[in-house]
Amino acid sequence: MAGVTYDTGALIAGDRNDRRMWALHVGFIAEEVVPSVPAPVVAEAWRGGPRQASLARLLAGCDIEEMTAIQARGVGELAGQADHEDVVDVAVVEGALRRDDQVIVTSNESHIRKIVNATRKRIRIENV
Repeated sequence: MAGVTYDTGALIAGDRNDRRMWALHVGFIAEEVVPSVPAPVVAEAWRGGPRQASLARLLAGCDIEEMTAIQARGVGELAGQADHEDVVDVAVVEGALRRDDQVIVTSNESHIRKIVNATRKRIRIENV
C-alpha cells in the first residue's frame, strides 16, 4: 500500500481512543505504512498535557511533516482552486497528492472530498 495522511479528525479520534481509528492505525503500521500528518494538523489537535497521552502515542507512529514556503504556496493555490478557506484541510490534501498517498483518514469527508474533487485526482477517503 502507498501512503496515508491523517487530518485533524483522525487525530481527535485517536485521542478519544476511537476503536476504528486505532484499528486503521495499527493496520497501517503492520503494513509498514507510516502515516503522514501535516504540522498544521498537529497544531489544530494538540492542546498538551497528560490528557493527550493517546494522541502522543498515535503521533509517535507518524511522520509529522513540516510546511515549507513552497508547500504553503501550493496550499494557497489549491485553496483557491477548490474554493475552500480552511487551509488545514487543504494542507492535508496537498500533502497527500504531493506524496502520492492513496488514503486520507478524516472525520470531515465532505470537506476533504470537495478539495480532492477540485484536483480531479483519486484518493480513498476513510471516515472516522
